[in-house]
Amino acid sequence: MERFFLALETASFKIYTSISQLPANWDKIAVSNAFLQTSYLKVLEESAPVNMQCFYIGIFENSELIGVALAQYLNLNRLESFGERDNCLKTVIRNFVFKNFASHALFLGNNMITGQNGYVFNKEIDFKHISELLLQCADAISLYFRKQKTNIHIVSFKDFYQHCAVELKKHNFSNVYEFNTQPNMIFELDPNWKTSNDYVASFSKKYRDQFKRAQKKCEEIEVRELRFDEIVSNEERIYDLYHHVAKNAPFNTFFLSKNHFSMFKKQLQDQFVLCGYFLNGKLVGFHTLLINGNVLETYFLGYDNHIQKEKMLYLNMLYNMTKYGIENQFKKIIFGRTALEIKSSIGAQPVMMSGFIYHSNSFINKYINRIFKRLEPTLEWQQRHPFKD
Repeated sequence: MERFFLALETASFKIYTSISQLPANWDKIAVSNAFLQTSYLKVLEESAPVNMQCFYIGIFENSELIGVALAQYLNLNRLESFGERDNCLKTVIRNFVFKNFASHALFLGNNMITGQNGYVFNKEIDFKHISELLLQCADAISLYFRKQKTNIHIVSFKDFYQHCAVELKKHNFSNVYEFNTQPNMIFELDPNWKTSNDYVASFSKKYRDQFKRAQKKCEEIEVRELRFDEIVSNEERIYDLYHHVAKNAPFNTFFLSKNHFSMFKKQLQDQFVLCGYFLNGKLVGFHTLLINGNVLETYFLGYDNHIQKEKMLYLNMLYNMTKYGIENQFKKIIFGRTALEIKSSIGAQPVMMSGFIYHSNSFINKYINRIFKRLEPTLEWQQRHPFKD
């Protein structure tokens, strides 16, 4: 795509539709975030959800690359299901609205993960110019689709920590609707924990008993990290387990492609971990992790629902991911924004994040706050406090 100039006299941005077009020093700029490095972007390019198209944004000062960003277009008309768990009138109405008034959605950021992973710079950029950049990028990509006779309905700027959201609202985002959904569950690991025994010892009796009960339930389960060839040979089963969990989520905007996990392992190798859970030699569950510097990012998982209930499989997955984080001395684990209560029971804390959204129809956008509040499912949950005082 053509180059666009920002309000800054010396700044511009260029939008790319293919990894092969990216500047040679892209990864030097993206070094601090694995979700913006070309190894991960290749995973998206070669195994993105069928209803997704990715755009890669280079930000330049004069001719020097100083920042990189990601945008994703989603065609919700190509989605098999928005989510099957909540079968009620509100869900039916929500799905009708999304199909007819929000089926073409543009996300500035990464809609597949939780966290502030949309852009990174190699120098300090003030929020005034970041707000200008994000809005101008959205306009440029929307124009790209209009030329192809597709109108973008919804534009969303995804996942900002609260201090960033506050700063953005002081500038060009002041009139863009800010929303908060479920919090991101983040586990700041105690640097004094060297083994999982140290972690378990810090529990109060109630949660130490919970840990022991979960471990006992899972005694027959063999857990092991899968090599690339094992992921390939189990690909159908892995996808079936993932798909079962995904379609029963309250709301979806995409489903992964069947080769997503093998492509991930091929591209990121030791940076990507897929652990399989086997019962009598049969794969009954899996979880995935991405190593992102000193942060451990949880990714997608899947399980056989009958086995999960009987063996407390999901809770054991959370314990195992925590064990991996402790034993490999990560600073924190990003657990994402689902199953909040059970994640808090293993030590994760809720961190509120904001998004911004607007509708291309000015009349609908005028009432976006009321519409969004009515369509977004409310969630009541009780935070658990597992550690000794």
